[in-house]
Amino acid sequence: MPPYLILSFAIAAEVVATSAMKASQGFTRLGPSVLVVFGYGCAFYFLSLVLDRIPVGIAYAVWAGGGIVLITLVAWVVYGQRPDLAGFAGMGLIVSGVLVLNLLSKTSAH
Repeated sequence: MPPYLILSFAIAAEVVATSAMKASQGFTRLGPSVLVVFGYGCAFYFLSLVLDRIPVGIAYAVWAGGGIVLITLVAWVVYGQRPDLAGFAGMGLIVSGVLVLNLLSKTSAH
Protein backbone atom coordinates (compact mmCIF):
# COMPACT_ATOMS: atom_id res chain seq x y z
CA MET A 1 0.00 0.00 0.00
CA PRO A 2 1.41 3.46 -0.84
CA PRO A 3 2.85 5.21 2.22
CA TYR A 4 0.87 8.43 1.71
CA LEU A 5 -2.37 6.43 1.60
CA ILE A 6 -1.48 4.85 4.94
CA LEU A 7 -0.59 8.29 6.26
CA SER A 8 -4.01 9.55 5.16
CA PHE A 9 -5.58 6.79 7.31
CA ALA A 10 -3.52 8.06 10.25
CA ILE A 11 -4.76 11.60 9.64
CA ALA A 12 -8.38 10.48 9.35
CA ALA A 13 -8.16 8.44 12.56
CA GLU A 14 -6.64 11.41 14.40
CA VAL A 15 -9.40 13.72 13.17
CA VAL A 16 -12.08 11.25 14.29
CA ALA A 17 -10.41 10.89 17.70
CA THR A 18 -10.05 14.63 18.22
CA SER A 19 -13.66 15.24 17.20
CA ALA A 20 -14.78 12.53 19.60
CA MET A 21 -12.72 14.11 22.37
CA LYS A 22 -14.90 17.21 22.22
CA ALA A 23 -18.01 15.02 22.19
CA SER A 24 -16.74 12.99 25.18
CA GLN A 25 -17.26 16.05 27.42
CA GLY A 26 -14.11 15.49 29.44
CA PHE A 27 -14.31 11.70 29.12
CA THR A 28 -17.65 11.64 30.93
CA ARG A 29 -19.46 9.99 27.97
CA LEU A 30 -18.47 6.38 27.31
CA GLY A 31 -19.07 6.07 23.54
CA PRO A 32 -17.07 9.11 22.46
CA SER A 33 -14.38 8.31 25.05
CA VAL A 34 -13.89 4.83 23.59
CA LEU A 35 -13.72 6.37 20.12
CA VAL A 36 -10.98 8.75 21.30
CA VAL A 37 -8.79 5.91 22.57
CA PHE A 38 -9.45 3.72 19.54
CA GLY A 39 -8.97 6.59 17.08
CA TYR A 40 -5.66 7.71 18.55
CA GLY A 41 -4.50 4.10 18.73
CA CYS A 42 -5.24 3.68 15.01
CA ALA A 43 -3.66 7.04 14.20
CA PHE A 44 -0.37 6.17 15.88
CA TYR A 45 -0.41 2.65 14.45
CA PHE A 46 -0.83 3.90 10.87
CA LEU A 47 1.73 6.64 11.43
CA SER A 48 4.22 4.05 12.68
CA LEU A 49 3.73 1.98 9.52
CA VAL A 50 4.99 4.74 7.24
CA LEU A 51 8.03 5.88 9.21
CA ASP A 52 10.28 3.37 7.47
CA ARG A 53 9.27 4.81 4.06
CA ILE A 54 8.75 8.51 4.78
CA PRO A 55 11.24 10.52 6.88
CA VAL A 56 9.80 11.14 10.34
CA GLY A 57 9.88 14.94 10.03
CA ILE A 58 8.03 14.87 6.73
CA ALA A 59 5.49 12.28 7.92
CA TYR A 60 4.79 14.24 11.09
CA ALA A 61 4.48 17.55 9.21
CA VAL A 62 1.94 16.04 6.81
CA TRP A 63 0.10 14.28 9.66
CA ALA A 64 -0.06 17.35 11.87
CA GLY A 65 -0.79 19.82 9.07
CA GLY A 66 -3.48 17.66 7.53
CA GLY A 67 -5.00 17.05 10.94
CA ILE A 68 -5.08 20.76 11.77
CA VAL A 69 -6.85 21.68 8.57
CA LEU A 70 -9.32 18.79 8.69
CA ILE A 71 -10.19 19.16 12.38
CA THR A 72 -10.79 22.86 11.78
CA LEU A 73 -13.23 21.97 9.00
CA VAL A 74 -14.96 19.38 11.21
CA ALA A 75 -15.19 21.88 14.09
CA TRP A 76 -16.71 24.43 11.72
CA VAL A 77 -19.30 22.01 10.29
CA VAL A 78 -20.15 20.04 13.43
CA TYR A 79 -19.66 22.59 16.23
CA GLY A 80 -20.12 25.87 14.37
CA GLN A 81 -16.59 27.03 15.28
CA ARG A 82 -15.83 29.15 12.21
CA PRO A 83 -12.19 30.24 11.97
CA ASP A 84 -11.47 33.94 11.54
CA LEU A 85 -9.24 35.47 8.87
CA ALA A 86 -6.09 34.91 10.93
CA GLY A 87 -7.07 31.25 11.36
CA PHE A 88 -7.46 30.81 7.63
CA ALA A 89 -4.15 32.56 7.01
CA GLY A 90 -2.40 30.36 9.54
CA MET A 91 -3.79 27.20 8.01
CA GLY A 92 -2.70 28.45 4.60
CA LEU A 93 0.83 28.87 5.95
CA ILE A 94 0.74 25.37 7.43
CA VAL A 95 -0.37 23.86 4.12
CA SER A 96 2.28 25.91 2.31
CA GLY A 97 4.94 24.62 4.69
CA VAL A 98 3.90 21.02 4.17
CA LEU A 99 3.98 21.54 0.40
CA VAL A 100 7.45 23.08 0.58
CA LEU A 101 8.68 20.13 2.66
CA ASN A 102 7.23 17.60 0.25
CA LEU A 103 8.03 19.28 -3.05
CA LEU A 104 11.33 21.01 -2.40
CA SER A 105 13.04 19.30 0.54
CA LYS A 106 15.74 16.78 -0.26
CA THR A 107 14.60 14.70 2.69
CA SER A 108 11.09 14.11 1.39
CA ALA A 109 10.01 10.71 0.12
CA HIS A 110 9.47 10.62 -3.64
